[in-house]
Amino acid sequence: MNRLRTIFDWLGKRAENFLALILGALFVSFLIQIVFRYLLNLPLGWTVEFVSIAWLWGILFGYAFVVREADVIRLDIIYAALPRNARRALDVLTGTICAGIFIWTLPYVWDYITFMAIEKTAYMKIRFDYVFAIYIAFALSVILRCGITVWRGITGAGPAFDTSKSAGTHDYD
Repeated sequence: MNRLRTIFDWLGKRAENFLALILGALFVSFLIQIVFRYLLNLPLGWTVEFVSIAWLWGILFGYAFVVREADVIRLDIIYAALPRNARRALDVLTGTICAGIFIWTLPYVWDYITFMAIEKTAYMKIRFDYVFAIYIAFALSVILRCGITVWRGITGAGPAFDTSKSAGTHDYD
């Protein structure tokens, strides 16, 4: 079990490295676009396309593989005011609904992504199925996280997140 934890930690660090590369490349491309558009008066189309794809991948890859549940910012004013059993019931209800929606749409998303193999982006000529493929990992991650939320709500292991220790809490609370 310890070896498995080591492997997951290593993979987590590589996911963070990959996300940092995406963000760095996005920033460099953005700077290239500024230089060419405003200093050289030669706008580049590929930079806008690359920034859009990198942003999409950064957000979805980041949530799927890098962001921890405790780091997600939530608006939990009503949730925090409820008694523990009501929060557990809400975790089960919302987790089930969210997972159900993602599970229900997954085959349709898969069909769309595989269909988009026939199209390519305008400037960089990247197949759209490659561009949108990250959504599958994102959707599976959401389903897994919702499943964990439901399990914690059913077993009473506590809410999916502790509002007093999560990213949504303020220092002055």
